[in-house]
Amino acid sequence: MEAGNMKEETPLPSALSLFQLSEDYGFLLPNPLTELPAPYGPWMEIARKLPQLIASHRLRSCVHQMPQLSTWHLRGREELYLAHLVLSFITMGYIWQEGEEGTVKVLPRNLAIPFWEVAQALGLPPILSHADFVLANWRRKDPSGNLDTIISLPGGESLRGFILVTFLVEKAAVPGIKAIVRAIHAVQQLDEETLHQALQGLATAIGDMGKALQRMHDYVDPAVFYAVIRIFLSGWKDNPAMPDGLVYEGVSEEPMAYSGGSAAQSTVLHAFDELLGIRHSQESTAFLHRMRDYMPPPHRAFVEEIRRAPSLRQHVLGSGDTQLRTAFNQCVTALADFRSYHITIVTKYITVAKAKVGQAEAGGRAGPVAGRPPAALEAKGTGGSHIFSFLKSVRDTTREGLISA
Repeated sequence: MEAGNMKEETPLPSALSLFQLSEDYGFLLPNPLTELPAPYGPWMEIARKLPQLIASHRLRSCVHQMPQLSTWHLRGREELYLAHLVLSFITMGYIWQEGEEGTVKVLPRNLAIPFWEVAQALGLPPILSHADFVLANWRRKDPSGNLDTIISLPGGESLRGFILVTFLVEKAAVPGIKAIVRAIHAVQQLDEETLHQALQGLATAIGDMGKALQRMHDYVDPAVFYAVIRIFLSGWKDNPAMPDGLVYEGVSEEPMAYSGGSAAQSTVLHAFDELLGIRHSQESTAFLHRMRDYMPPPHRAFVEEIRRAPSLRQHVLGSGDTQLRTAFNQCVTALADFRSYHITIVTKYITVAKAKVGQAEAGGRAGPVAGRPPAALEAKGTGGSHIFSFLKSVRDTTREGLISA
């Protein structure tokens, strides 16, 4: 971050608020709204019943009967985020209600126009993204702090678990986000002690993110994730099931292509990469930079500020300080370990789950999760990347960021 934004007297909360970051919640939207103003009751009514409407194949007919609503009554960032969340979930249900072989080519105007307008107001694309699925889709279920989602899709408790465990990973990252700001400030001030403490804090936060991710095993059934949930996160870019994209009726006569939801749309790891000077392969970098278009603009700006800041890596190399180098390497190792564990998770929830679902189908035991898993996603992530080669490449180039003795 440039010195002008990070003067010594600038308190940390102020530095974060410049980028719509919360001192308590980081990139998560603090205390999201759970209800839209009264005029938008028709949207909320459909959104609340999405799993049932999709299961009974009635969602598309309900959308066709939905009134054309103006977005003029939406006020402020929180209402816009909830509107984007609601419309994105309805859109994904509408597109994928009949599976990948029953997609549509046109999103009807009564859904497409308001979705486009809300997306334009927020600087987000008109599709479900990580910002909707996780950052703005949580609420407190009761005073004791138990969490729930605001809007859901098919997948029941496994979908809820998938969203909320990802929420916990984002929450665990918050001390690491603060450590980024402290580290950049310390480099600018040549304050080695504060820098050392910041790097230790960053490594701890990344470790805590890994511990949060482990909870996926407790709350998400791999078969349900693979056979039911994944398709509703899929987009219409780099997806053979929708090779021509999607026409947003009343917005454009030409089809548009957008990537589906992806962990690569989380700003956290982008921020860590930029701070630590991690350089990925050309192909991986191109995909990651495209995913930044799916982040809220202030979060994108935060990553860009880190990129423009004085190089932490060069500072550590030039310092000759063994303790500083060790602390830096602990951060890089923690980040590589997190990415390795993510590969383990993806292997379980895609490769292993695919085999188990296949066995169940062959034996006539598919049960309640029967539903044809999308063939288009067998080798790709929901964001459109070749998932295993991408994840392994990113993990390996992270390891290459270690500073040798």
